[in-house]
Amino acid sequence: MLLSVNLKMPRTFALPLILAATLVSAQTPVPPLAGFTSAGAAQEYELEKKFDAALSRENLDHWMKDFSAKPHHLGSPAGKVVAGKIAALLKSWGYETEIETFYPLFPTPRTRVLEMIAPEHYTAQLSEPTVEGDESTANAAGGLPTYNAYSIDGDVTGELVYVNHGVPADYERLAEMGVDVKGKIVIARYGGSWRGIKPKVAAEHGAIGCIIYSDPREDGYFQGDIYPKGGYRPPQSAQRGSVMDMPTYPGDPLTPGVGATKDAKRPPYDAASLAANKALPLTRIPVLPISYGDADPLLRALGGPVAPYEWRGALPITYHVGPGTATVHLKLEFDWKLTPAYDVIARMRGSERPDEWILRGNHHDGWVFGASDPLSGTVTMLEEARGIAEMAKQGWRPKRTLIFCVWDGEEPMLLGSTEWAEQHEAELRQHAAVYINTDATGRGFVGIGGSHTLELFAMQSARDVPDPVHKVSVLARSEAAESVAAGKKTEFTLDALGSGSDFTPFLQHVGIATLNFGFGGEEQYGVYHSNYDTYAHYVRFEDPDFQYSLANVQLGGRMLLRLANAEVLPFRFESLAKTVAGYAKEVAKLADDMRQQTEFKNQQIREGGLKIAADARHTYVVPAPQAPVPFLNFAPLDNAVAHLQSSVAAWSKADPAKLDATHAAALDTILMHAEQSLLNDAGLPKRPWYRHMLYAPGFYTGYDVKTLPGIREAIEQRDWHEADTQIGHVAAALNALSGEIDRATAAAQ
Repeated sequence: MLLSVNLKMPRTFALPLILAATLVSAQTPVPPLAGFTSAGAAQEYELEKKFDAALSRENLDHWMKDFSAKPHHLGSPAGKVVAGKIAALLKSWGYETEIETFYPLFPTPRTRVLEMIAPEHYTAQLSEPTVEGDESTANAAGGLPTYNAYSIDGDVTGELVYVNHGVPADYERLAEMGVDVKGKIVIARYGGSWRGIKPKVAAEHGAIGCIIYSDPREDGYFQGDIYPKGGYRPPQSAQRGSVMDMPTYPGDPLTPGVGATKDAKRPPYDAASLAANKALPLTRIPVLPISYGDADPLLRALGGPVAPYEWRGALPITYHVGPGTATVHLKLEFDWKLTPAYDVIARMRGSERPDEWILRGNHHDGWVFGASDPLSGTVTMLEEARGIAEMAKQGWRPKRTLIFCVWDGEEPMLLGSTEWAEQHEAELRQHAAVYINTDATGRGFVGIGGSHTLELFAMQSARDVPDPVHKVSVLARSEAAESVAAGKKTEFTLDALGSGSDFTPFLQHVGIATLNFGFGGEEQYGVYHSNYDTYAHYVRFEDPDFQYSLANVQLGGRMLLRLANAEVLPFRFESLAKTVAGYAKEVAKLADDMRQQTEFKNQQIREGGLKIAADARHTYVVPAPQAPVPFLNFAPLDNAVAHLQSSVAAWSKADPAKLDATHAAALDTILMHAEQSLLNDAGLPKRPWYRHMLYAPGFYTGYDVKTLPGIREAIEQRDWHEADTQIGHVAAALNALSGEIDRATAAAQ
């Protein structure tokens, strides 16, 4: 689900460049590894050399071509076949393998009609034609058409209004222009937020329907040559995708918090019952994605004010907002049914600490052929599993249990992973140490996000993987690019995780320390969630020789082997304490800045400054003044941060390396459960499924993360009572974490 081109590169770190272990001569001192003694690190590096020697790019090529030969979405015959093939491979390599099946609600379209009925008639094509030279695109029979999963049924007609990206700030701008979307159908372009936010906000403002189109500025000819000459989106290509209200909860909409087994209790799920059940995370209005070829005549017919400069895309038209000239008819009907999701689970039992689990996940379902998303990540994970199995055949065994998870139903909304995590939550809370996730991967720069307790571990892992082209470490290459862009050196930090892939239930619901990684930035990937995400496209425009895919295998393999073999789990709290202190300063500054901005804007409203600054030739509606921003009491948060810093300072002086195996295992038990202390069982406001107090997808951003989400979003939404409450919740979570760190420090003595 995640776009590889959106992977953020890690920031630079002020340490000397260290090349991959495979490039270090025998005389060079062994680079340190978190969780290992010097002797243990030396053995680990030798093991990783054997792992690298076992890898094959040809496997990646073969599996991608095979798995992407037919559309393999959730519930498709080919999807079941792909799951079976993956399970057979893992079993043949010696893993204890099973397919666990869940039954989530998954709608597919029966009727899709979009037509402009005034000022002229136009019927949208809503189809993606065959591309010459890509045989897969002629083999799309049985594939899903262009649609948005979890849109409700609807038959609506109304005037059209262009709302830019369709985020809350865009509606504020429309209000100032005197444009109201109530009773109208909005058209928004992709970008600016996750797609599900657009119908959500449109419905909140009274719209009766929503159309989402892919503007060529984002991923079409504005970026480069279109497919098949280049890798970017052609005119009739549209981006499928889910619009379920994921910031409320992901997974099966009928069974939040519990696994969607056959006998799980469910509310009625016929179309009428679903539309009436406001507790479900479905859209409130019908939603349809279209191509820029279909959007052009609709936008061209709009009158009304000219769109603000920053709202204009790359179509050869003057962008107007409307309404009043173009009227459209939108009709959608869906087949609402329970659909089997096939999760492939493969285990290699640990030899010394089998009750400590290291989980590795990627999904196998695609929207259509899914070569890049998800199979580029799926095949690299499979090669990790095969490489590890090759060493197991020679007598090596991991200390801890490794579990490979190949999820189904990620694209509709993290269905397979969420249902499995909910079904096995009690076991995961007891045994899971780390969850490592990938999704699509391409060519270019490594990007890593996750729990900040794993920041040093992630940095060291990337430090030891060679870039296949530049022959420095993949970390050093990303470091160089980030430094050039910033004009200065900065320290490496993990990106905080929001949502958009299968890590979500493990980190934000169950409280398992998590990493998500991949490569991107140099591919031509403009065919996200379309018929054109094919093997032919991938090998021409993304990672033609699978060089960076192999680097992805090497990075994932190092992470797994180090977590499996470490004498003590490699959690460190120094980066977390520093990061949390930064978040605390950010939310305090957010409140201060909002106070000053509100005071200034209210003054301008009172004194007429906004009115006289506006162009008198155009409609301008002066907004109503806002209530003053009070001074919040951040003392509990500040005290909790100080407590955390004190506990971490004591931890930093501990030396776990001196522990014997029994005491190291006892320390592991504390470390692997530390992340869970950051959960609040009551969850976040209006969305109790999300329990993590540090990281969550934004309520109005979707995939993009909100850090200290309870506090930050309460301030953004001007809910001052809630902000005070959330300050207390976050402070309590940080104090609980400090207590766990103190326990770890005592256990390490």
